Amino acid sequence: MRRITILLMIVMLTVTPVVTAQKQASPDTTTLVADSTAQDSVLTTTVDDEAFEAAESADEEDGGFHKLLKTKFIDGNVGFMSLVALALVLGLAFCIERILYLMMSEIKAKKLMEDIEARLAEGDLEGAKALCRNTRGPVASVCYQGLLHVNQPMDVIERSIANYGGLQAANLEKGCSWIKLFIAMAPSLGFLGTVIGMVMAFDHIQTAGDISPTIVAEGMKVALITTIFGIIVALVLQLFYSYILSKIERLTSQMEEAAIQLIDLLTVYKEKN
Repeated sequence: MRRITILLMIVMLTVTPVVTAQKQASPDTTTLVADSTAQDSVLTTTVDDEAFEAAESADEEDGGFHKLLKTKFIDGNVGFMSLVALALVLGLAFCIERILYLMMSEIKAKKLMEDIEARLAEGDLEGAKALCRNTRGPVASVCYQGLLHVNQPMDVIERSIANYGGLQAANLEKGCSWIKLFIAMAPSLGFLGTVIGMVMAFDHIQTAGDISPTIVAEGMKVALITTIFGIIVALVLQLFYSYILSKIERLTSQMEEAAIQLIDLLTVYKEKN
């Protein structure tokens, strides 16, 4: 019994310091974890603040650009600036309408002529007419016009194709005169606003009775804004107009090639029949 009692006392004396040491170490570990969490929280908060400030500065820049554009629009005399803006809107409307029309008029002209040639080679004149009638675009219309006069002499067929081709070319250019008008009007309105703005600036100088650099610079700045906007509008419309002309030239060349090829096909067809 004494030995057992002594052994139990030794075990208790040995375990007690270890438990006490663990209890003392636990608060230190908790403190370290808390300190690490606090540091991570501070770093996260700093990063979030920097991201928020960057986004806020970007929003201010965007808002600043729109605000600057609005301010310049007002400074350039709302009446004349509104006319320039109206020229831009109407010009773009005509440009978009022409671009959509020309895009719908484009087809695979070579494929169409191959199909017409195959039908004429088989003697299927009505099939060739139906093919042209069911295909959109000026190329198919010109071919259909030539096939309608297949029983007439070749000079009549050529004249009919040429006349109808000129009509189709005129349809392609419909509305382009309005685009050219707005291209010319935009800078003209800008110059007009500049001249009137200069007159108003001189009136301010006369009223103030002093030719100070501030008054002169302010009047000239406001007067020249309309010219800047007018030139920008003209440049934008000119880009669209050049693109429209390129598509018209492409369709016109396709019509001419198709007309020449159709005349050759009809010549062979009339010889066979």
